[in-house]
Amino acid sequence: MSVEASQGGRTDLEVTHHRSRRFPAGNWWLYVLVSLGLVVMVGPFVWMILGSFKSQAELLSVPPTWLPANFSGDNFQRLFERLDFPRYFLNSTVVAGFITLANVAFASMVGYALAKLSFAGRKTVLLLVLLTLMVPPAGPITIVPLFILMSKLNLVNSYAAVILPFAAGPFGVFLMRQFISTIPDDVLDAARVDGASEWTVFRRIVLPLLGPGLAALGIFTFLQAWNGFLWPLVVLTSDEMYTLPVALATFAREGQYQADYGLLMAGSCMVVIPVVVVFLVLQRHFTQSIAMTGIK
Repeated sequence: MSVEASQGGRTDLEVTHHRSRRFPAGNWWLYVLVSLGLVVMVGPFVWMILGSFKSQAELLSVPPTWLPANFSGDNFQRLFERLDFPRYFLNSTVVAGFITLANVAFASMVGYALAKLSFAGRKTVLLLVLLTLMVPPAGPITIVPLFILMSKLNLVNSYAAVILPFAAGPFGVFLMRQFISTIPDDVLDAARVDGASEWTVFRRIVLPLLGPGLAALGIFTFLQAWNGFLWPLVVLTSDEMYTLPVALATFAREGQYQADYGLLMAGSCMVVIPVVVVFLVLQRHFTQSIAMTGIK
């Protein structure tokens, strides 16, 4: 046994030395920084969840309390009584769902063209995409022209007005282009030699290889569309068409100048749930995309 341990196994000293190399004691400050970052990131979510069970008086108390004095679901009850929550939830789901599907479809197509097809002006189109990345979506620069365009098309106060301006974002196009660029050209050329059309090459070869990239794009796009506030607030004029963030900001008020923070906390908890569900469903593909990006 001692011979086998000395030849093929590891001694206790070697195991201890191996663990010390993996977790060096001199890097304790790194673990402290990571722990602080975790607290900063998770703290607001914990405060939001606990605040949804507090009364308005307790939320405004000084100094603030961390745990509710009396856990109460009154905020959630008032949320469903004061707001037509199913209607606003449906509006947000339709808007975020269609924007996500459109970006996944169109961004992958455009990314494939920019990565693997040769056509006049390809570099110019790619440069325009990169320049567009510098312009914030639905920001002060673009919101007025977008509203005028939607008004000319008679699309104000409709799902199309919220969806169409963001159906194919430059971030998605650039992300898909980078992923598709890593696919070997020989694989695509072999399919073309066998008589496959470009649509067949894209659908049967490229798309199955884009799972991690599409998952990452879907998460980022859904998160941005679901939390969108400024553009839906501008282009939607009737209460029935409001998305959840707009409805919460509009109706969660006790007076002209004071917000109902308990109602906002409860509404924020309900708004976060779909985002968490989408991330958990696509988490494996998302982490795989990060690993693939690091390898590349």
